[in-house]
Amino acid sequence: MSRSIIIQIILFFVYVLAQALLFKNLVLFNNGFCFLYIAYILLLPIETNSLALMIIGFLIGFSVDIFYNSLGLHALTTVFTGYVRNYWLRVITPQGGYDAGASPALAENGAQWFLVYTMPLVFVHHLILFLVESAGVALFWHSMMKSISSLLFTMTAMMLIEYLVPGRRRI
Repeated sequence: MSRSIIIQIILFFVYVLAQALLFKNLVLFNNGFCFLYIAYILLLPIETNSLALMIIGFLIGFSVDIFYNSLGLHALTTVFTGYVRNYWLRVITPQGGYDAGASPALAENGAQWFLVYTMPLVFVHHLILFLVESAGVALFWHSMMKSISSLLFTMTAMMLIEYLVPGRRRI
């Protein structure tokens, strides 16, 4: 196994355990939730294909579902996020394209690109999560409010971690 695969496996468990043990209990005003585990899917290398992203999304979502007792809700949303990620990356591809082995990390691409890349994907993840949780669109505005507040909470945590983790380079 290569060094980068071992590091990705370790990060998988770090994100799942951090979500289950720490971020599960962080709730702002009973409205904003921090789902930092979605950062694992978003920060995988750019050339990762959609099928691998969906499989990894299922694994991390199902792992979080075990701790949240949510019957596949997180697996559904992370599979969808993994499916949509490469399409969104193609939409926001810079004129010269991406370098081989590039990572969509904040340190490599800058804050503006990172926010344009992550915010729509995190918002869609949260919106689907809360709409499915509320069993439809009957509570649409409540789900929208939870999605927006959770988006802000998750993005703040993701940006803090991207800034605080030293030496986030290509693996």
